[in-house]
Amino acid sequence: MFALAVLLIPGFSACDDFLDKEYDASLSEEKVFGNERLTRQFLTNIYTNLPDGIGVFGDFQFQSASRDAMTDNATTWWGLHWYNMVNNDSYTATNHPMLGFWNTNFSGIRKANQFLRNIDPNVIQNQSLAGDDNNLYDRYRAEAILLRAMFHFELVAYFGDAPILDDIVLDMDNQEQMNMVRQPAAEVLKWVAEQCDLVKDLLPFRYSSSGNWGRVSGATAYALKSRALLYRASNFHNPNGMTAWWQEAADAAKAFIDKNAQQSNPFALYNSYERMFYEAPYLNDEIILSRSIWNTNAIETQVLPPGFPGMNGKTNPSQNLVDAFEMANGRFIWEDESGYDPNNPYVDRDPRFYATVLYHGAMWGREDLGQRRAIDVHMNNANEKGIDYEGSNGGTLTGYYMRKFVNPNVDFENLGVFPHAWIIYRYAEILLNYAEALNEAQGPVSDVHWAINQVRARVDMPELPSGLSQEDMRKRIRNERRVELCFEDHRFFDLRRWRAYDGRTYESELAQYQIDGRFDNKLLVIGGVNVRRAGAITRYNRMVVSERGGRRVFNVPKNYLFPVPYNETIKSPNLGQNPGWSIEE
Repeated sequence: MFALAVLLIPGFSACDDFLDKEYDASLSEEKVFGNERLTRQFLTNIYTNLPDGIGVFGDFQFQSASRDAMTDNATTWWGLHWYNMVNNDSYTATNHPMLGFWNTNFSGIRKANQFLRNIDPNVIQNQSLAGDDNNLYDRYRAEAILLRAMFHFELVAYFGDAPILDDIVLDMDNQEQMNMVRQPAAEVLKWVAEQCDLVKDLLPFRYSSSGNWGRVSGATAYALKSRALLYRASNFHNPNGMTAWWQEAADAAKAFIDKNAQQSNPFALYNSYERMFYEAPYLNDEIILSRSIWNTNAIETQVLPPGFPGMNGKTNPSQNLVDAFEMANGRFIWEDESGYDPNNPYVDRDPRFYATVLYHGAMWGREDLGQRRAIDVHMNNANEKGIDYEGSNGGTLTGYYMRKFVNPNVDFENLGVFPHAWIIYRYAEILLNYAEALNEAQGPVSDVHWAINQVRARVDMPELPSGLSQEDMRKRIRNERRVELCFEDHRFFDLRRWRAYDGRTYESELAQYQIDGRFDNKLLVIGGVNVRRAGAITRYNRMVVSERGGRRVFNVPKNYLFPVPYNETIKSPNLGQNPGWSIEE
């Protein structure tokens, strides 16, 4: 019997064109797979296991902030957030704040394999029809295979080595069945890419009907292969630096670009970076795959500054991230002739900065309702501070608030709900994957410049200078990923696959900060700004943030991966435990 639990978060409603989650878990396999509608519903329910960075905002106590708060991109005002436990390494395999990633992905794999074992070609037939619903038996199987590959990828991203379950209908309560040896992460990622090859040209590259929005497609398979091979080629999984792996990753990204160019309705960069995340969180040309539409105001209420009624401001972008945004002329703020003015630090920056961060003096609120005003985070002393510095349930430790994903049409006097969708793959990532992999394989050749400059051109940023070395280009590509993809759950994994924490300690970074005043190159020292006002004069004093969870800690090799949950290692000792984690924790 298949057991199903559908999560409905208070204050959220899920609304998808095709996702019908009203699946009756009491039905037998014979009943489900003997019926066309129920078979489709079973397949549809597998999608509920996909990554989702929107639904977590409904957990107001423990997760209601961007997961970038586990990186140098942000911190969180709210002391109860699980992210603080990750940042100070105060959790164990027993008290595991991210336990759900293990269960969610194993459950998804099980459901996919159950579907593949039971789908009946006499019920779901391969009729030749026009449009998306051609050869449905083959298409449904291809969807399940691809979803299964995605869940394997997620296991590797969080836990490293993983079992390859290509035909096992796993019962996680079956101790004997679960007691398996995990395969090396690089091998699993290669297998994921091979699974993508099986289905990438069986599925429609892009669905023609909006009713199929949210279903995995051929483009999804090309995108997953690109990401899987990029991770495999990176330092963490490729310590010997095999160039051939980088070339494979570059070829996978280029295959997407070439296949996309052949389409009558290709994917393309959305015409507005700022509006992409709220104006059209789905059904736009950039998004290759996104998760369920959540009709909610939880992002707005948990992200916006507490000076606005009902808002909590729990995600605080760091000075580290702010410093990573270039000036509009393409120079970094510490470069000569950049035009950066420390007394007016937010003028003439990369347009993505204004779409991502709310800062002192930024205008926010609906003008037509008389709610528009400047953000005020100044802090002279406990009795003289701005309305947005701190509230009863939120505030800023860094002087900044997150803007990305927030719908500017919110009415603070009459809160409505807005559609939000979690982006899993979008076209800008493919271009950045291609630039990174090709630079590692061949150096900064012309196509590397072409790919990264496509992303920059969308926001009218200048092209990268010619003549960059491979190392200089590597730094520019990594920074481009940071500012383009921030708050989309990339930074956490990027830092780990690059092994960016190696050789860095809190003490050495703090000493370096005191010398050069930069934060963008700091990983464990989180920076912010203390804004002080004296009459008409405003001063921006850069500072090291004292976080609620204590100073940041990163223990090597322990903190590269989450631990396998303790209960699983006890029941299934062949799973082993990740490096640095005690089997007894």
